[in-house]
Amino acid sequence: MSEGRREKRRQRVPRPDRVRSLRGASFGWLHADVLRRGHLRELPVEATAVYAFLCLAANRDGVSFYRRARIGEELGLDDQQVHRALTRLQDLDLVGYEPFRPGAVDGFWQVLTLPSGGPTRAEDTLLRDLAERLGRRLDADRQRTD
Repeated sequence: MSEGRREKRRQRVPRPDRVRSLRGASFGWLHADVLRRGHLRELPVEATAVYAFLCLAANRDGVSFYRRARIGEELGLDDQQVHRALTRLQDLDLVGYEPFRPGAVDGFWQVLTLPSGGPTRAEDTLLRDLAERLGRRLDADRQRTD
């Protein structure tokens, strides 16, 4: 091997008797790009736990039917922690939500395909929302003065 080239390390499997297999697996899975594209850096620990739970509980369409209280029970989180985690996941466009019925707190949570590019930072989302609101307000003010 020439100098400057990094020697390729041979992979070692510490427990060859316990190598995972997809045979008989359910639908739950985590996409490796969640890590590679930097989404994990944007998630607080609670949101990471909730995301992993939703990924593992999801059906083949990425949909989970678990109620927020049950998610909290399984993860040892209170309702506010689960709510903040789900809100953050929605802000980053990692999950979608549709209530079981209009006005319901619980509903269908869908793990979405990853957004193109990297994660949208919370600050960017807030600034974009603020700019849109200010723009609408300015338009409304202009219409009143016309």
